[in-house]
Amino acid sequence: MLWCCRTIHMQIGLLHDTIQAMSKAPVTVLFIGLILLLGCTPTGLTVDYDDLVSADRIAAHTRFLSLDMLEGRGPATRGETLATEYLATQFDLAGASPAGDNGSYFQTVPLVGVQSLSKTSLVWRSRQGNIGMKWLDDYVVVNHRQRPNESIDHEAIFVGHGIVAPEFDWDDYKDADVRDKIVVLFTNEPPSQDPDFFGGKALTYYGRWSFKYEEALRQGASGVIIIHTTPTAGYPWKVVRNSWGGQNPYVQLGDKENALSVAGWVSKTMGETITATTGKTLDQLLSDANSPEFQPIPLNLRIQGEIHSAVNLFETRNVVAKISGSDTERKNEAVLYTAHWDHLGVGFAVDGDNIYNGAVDNASGCGILLELAYAFSQLNSAPERTIIFAAVGAEEGGLRGSQYYAQHPSIAMSKTAVNLNYDGFLPLGRMKDISLSGYERTTLAPLVEELASEFGLTLSPDAYPEQGYYYRSDHFSFAKAGVPAFSVNPGTDYVNRPADWGKEAERHYIAENYHQPSDHFDEKWDFNGLAQITTFGLRLGLRIAAAPDLPTWKEGDEFLPARKKSWQ
Repeated sequence: MLWCCRTIHMQIGLLHDTIQAMSKAPVTVLFIGLILLLGCTPTGLTVDYDDLVSADRIAAHTRFLSLDMLEGRGPATRGETLATEYLATQFDLAGASPAGDNGSYFQTVPLVGVQSLSKTSLVWRSRQGNIGMKWLDDYVVVNHRQRPNESIDHEAIFVGHGIVAPEFDWDDYKDADVRDKIVVLFTNEPPSQDPDFFGGKALTYYGRWSFKYEEALRQGASGVIIIHTTPTAGYPWKVVRNSWGGQNPYVQLGDKENALSVAGWVSKTMGETITATTGKTLDQLLSDANSPEFQPIPLNLRIQGEIHSAVNLFETRNVVAKISGSDTERKNEAVLYTAHWDHLGVGFAVDGDNIYNGAVDNASGCGILLELAYAFSQLNSAPERTIIFAAVGAEEGGLRGSQYYAQHPSIAMSKTAVNLNYDGFLPLGRMKDISLSGYERTTLAPLVEELASEFGLTLSPDAYPEQGYYYRSDHFSFAKAGVPAFSVNPGTDYVNRPADWGKEAERHYIAENYHQPSDHFDEKWDFNGLAQITTFGLRLGLRIAAAPDLPTWKEGDEFLPARKKSWQ
């Protein structure tokens, strides 16, 4: 009977194949198929966890979700409708119940979209002359005030990394008056080898561009211009251009809520030009910014012009499903699995291709999420705690879907045991190691380490700690709400491959395909490694669901206060 369920599910897993088959099949055949499907309920069979997870099904979901017909899965597009309807249908077929709004699989997320238009024009002015900028080549900018037109005329001041971190005795602003000014800065943070000082090699939230905007607003600045370099950002300029050049989704501002008039980036070349007024090179300024003695430097420039924006209110959707818990008390607590379904939609053409398919980012994670739902539904008995599967939207625009779910959860964040997130997987085959960056900060560390040992997997640290990936994916939304949260990621050591082969493959993906139209499905991919980490996530979730107490963060962690507050 279990074989029956899996076979039929695999056959109907691809929506486009199903539609094609239905158009040719007699009604009688379809009816018999439906009866067989409905009759495939689990019996008292003993279940092997590995047998519950299929690499082929994960591949099929990934292939469909990254087809051109989904047009890059941009929020509030036809591609979103196709993707989210597919996800809801597959959750239903898998046996997971609706956990969205009004008994549906969908949770509506209200947002406002802001897209700067090409007629936007900003110029740097000084006594020596004007410095013009070319849209997308030299700069990208968004008006966080969510207005169709914003006039800009502000002095500019360089503030290093733009960090205020009292616990590290660090203040880049040094009481400089930046009110009504544009602060120019580097992303990232001062380099460190000491884990107790800015996290050592690991990037902290202070290094993220989102923190720079938040701190500048707290300081009273009117706007922020980030100087892009590939080493400080962790990705090339084309990623910034493609990510910021389209529509950016935001939570709608309240009537009295303030925001930045200018939130943008300039290329390294433009950064060198506008900072030349200091008499120093960009490398010298970065070196200065890495010192605690750094002092803000007026650039003797004004930035002037107009930001023209298309502003529209829209809705996107999270797709939420559940397997209800079996324990009378703990069924009101949850283990939360997430993956974002959205990507960049249709954008700037590269080599004639303007569809940003997002096969790796993150059709692959959605394939895993659907497979987890299927695997949980095939267990002989339901877990003690409720299992929630949330395919969240608008991640690419700033984790908006997960942020909204954290604020409007199916089960309260205070009663959510853990968030296990899946985001961006190169299907490169079976692996010898696994990476769960952030697990070591939680009381789940012994359990994770025990399970990895059982799987024969080495627990590898974040391969790129300086990139700050922990703060760049949806689990961060739940960590801020106090929930122990981390992503389940493959390592870089693959079976029957040279030691550095995995790292090199990832480097190539980041350099050539990340946030590019070339992030296509590849028929040569090997999904056995994705099945491997799906099974790992399944068994980890089961153990957490059965644990007597809710996990939390370790003492001293930045997210522990939020956990404690949620329990008050």
